[in-house]
Amino acid sequence: MISMILKRAAIAAASVAMTASVAFAIDISGAGATFPYPIYAKWADMYKKETGSSLNYQSIGSGGGIKQVKARTVTFGASDQPLKPEELEAAGLTQWPQVIGAIVPVVNLDGVAPGELTLSADALAKIFLGEIKSWDDPAIKKLNPKAKLAAQAIAVAHRSDGSGTTFNFTNYLSKVSADWKAKVGESSAVEWPIGLGAKGNEGVASTVANTKGAIGYVEYAYAKQNKMNFVKMVNKDGKVVPPTTESFQAAAANADWAKSPGFYQILTDEPGAKSWPITAATFILLPKQPQDAAATAEALKFFSWAFAKGGKAAEELDYIPLPESLVALIKKSWAANIKDADGKALAN
Repeated sequence: MISMILKRAAIAAASVAMTASVAFAIDISGAGATFPYPIYAKWADMYKKETGSSLNYQSIGSGGGIKQVKARTVTFGASDQPLKPEELEAAGLTQWPQVIGAIVPVVNLDGVAPGELTLSADALAKIFLGEIKSWDDPAIKKLNPKAKLAAQAIAVAHRSDGSGTTFNFTNYLSKVSADWKAKVGESSAVEWPIGLGAKGNEGVASTVANTKGAIGYVEYAYAKQNKMNFVKMVNKDGKVVPPTTESFQAAAANADWAKSPGFYQILTDEPGAKSWPITAATFILLPKQPQDAAATAEALKFFSWAFAKGGKAAEELDYIPLPESLVALIKKSWAANIKDADGKALAN
């Protein structure tokens, strides 16, 4: 009889604990960059299983994420284009990098295997300017003497939405091509000289996959997951490098985050023999004094959890987890910048 009472008491206690856990689960809303969507979706699934709290993340592009967090319609925004310190201050926001990835050119060419085609910075800029129009152009053939390049028209695919991926890609082209800088420039949305527009990394990946002779640019996780034909690049040091975790890490190693106000860093065209030339961090944007303090506190718990437990999942999707020294700087910034209406820090 006593054992039965104890058993029932244990079941009741477990039930109360489970009810309490569910009751205190808080949903987090975010919107923005498509670049980190694969890893944010993976982390959200892992986090919900562990804590019961859900992350509803809208993969709508960096421009949309910036607009929504400025309007305070989501808990956080996500952008591959970091905001400059003065813009953060004007909007009452703080930002930090959450993970590092890379942008890769992808192509749809018969008879050319993934990683077989090499492009230089100059050739890539001229393709997107519409000056190199065919895959058998002498500039491409010189870089790829053994490749079977047909006299096939090049179909350029680019983002149609406001995009941090586009910002980093056009930032790179502006650094390596004076013509590109003068004629097009760098921004999350530009006046493209040529090409087919598509929404999100998903849209560009789909357009390239379904268009013979196409070239586009996507976050590496999309290229890998969709088994797309990626391109090797000639980097700043004149070395041909493939898009790999090692080449992304080599580029990211040059960043001095401690000296960057608002963690503002652009990782394109970094020096180093092994550096991938279009590496990029993706950023989180949060109000310094949020309207929903509970949701923001939960968001900070989520991002802290991702730093502590999400590294392996990030690496499996070919993102680069941040070094511990940078994570320490980020958490210090949380304590200093993100507070409730009473001035109490929301980060534990």
